[in-house]
Amino acid sequence: MASEAMGDTDFQVRRTHETSLEAGEVLFEEGDTGEYLYVIQSGEVELTRGDAEGRRLVGRLGPGEFFGEMSVVLGGERRIRATAVTPVRLIALDGQTLESMCIERPEVAIRLIQRLAGRVIDLETRLSALGSDDLLPPVVRVLLRRAEPGRDGSARIEATLRDLAEDSGLTLREAHRALHHLFDQKVLRLAEDVLETDDLEGISASLDAP
Repeated sequence: MASEAMGDTDFQVRRTHETSLEAGEVLFEEGDTGEYLYVIQSGEVELTRGDAEGRRLVGRLGPGEFFGEMSVVLGGERRIRATAVTPVRLIALDGQTLESMCIERPEVAIRLIQRLAGRVIDLETRLSALGSDDLLPPVVRVLLRRAEPGRDGSARIEATLRDLAEDSGLTLREAHRALHHLFDQKVLRLAEDVLETDDLEGISASLDAP
């Protein structure tokens, strides 16, 4: 959503939902309830995600860019932390206001769709350039931590794809890619919504693969 798309919105909406942050101030944390989509009017915002090894940079956004749309559109908790890198001015749009704007001004909906499509393309490009080996270690660590060892090196692992993504600090698509690499290697399988393996050592060996 380019800044021009918001430039002629009703003044009452702008006045009611405009907010400011100082440099270093956290707008929201992972796990917070997501009620607003934010459009940056000025300044820069850093998005990060935490994992077992610390915080990982997801992106930095500037004027005219927006974030927080997934929690507003789909519901659920925030998956990232948003922190002001510089003094920031934002317009905060709740779901009802966003829906009304999209209905009354179709160009807003079009710009939103275009930006989301662009993010999907960027993600696909990034995943194409990122080998599965780069994604395996964090997923394998989660699998080993959650494994319930059985006899002869077998194990059951009760974890959803979302569990793996959240615990490893990866996106759902990245966790899915790593998981299917293990499926392809025949060291892991899915049986009745539970992950199973007959070769727990083989999965562990993925951490040492060159």
